[in-house]
Amino acid sequence: MATFMALFDGATTPWRADPVTLTLAIRAVWTDAEADASRRSEACGFRWAVETEEGPAEAYLHEDGTCLYLDTSLADAVRLACLFRRFVPPDIELVLCDQGYDFHIPLRHGINDAELIEQMNAAG
Repeated sequence: MATFMALFDGATTPWRADPVTLTLAIRAVWTDAEADASRRSEACGFRWAVETEEGPAEAYLHEDGTCLYLDTSLADAVRLACLFRRFVPPDIELVLCDQGYDFHIPLRHGINDAELIEQMNAAG
């Protein structure tokens, strides 16, 4: 497992991600996803956990709603980042990076899993 982040600059917009809306979307993909609204830290204002075909997956929404931390396999991180992109307004620049900032990929509105993986392979 690795840690990835899908994030945008909160200083450029008042828009913030809604954990309830994201929970519905995540459960549409993984019906057994567990949602936990307990604030654990600034970086973990809301948490989702699920067991996928790739193994365990956890996602954390930063308490300010600007970053989705993805502690999971690459395939599940891509799936969750593309899902998050669907909810972030198209005029907001959303990027995907890994914990070490080895890559930094803009997530254009409408991107799908295969396109994102292709961009990641080209970047790395």
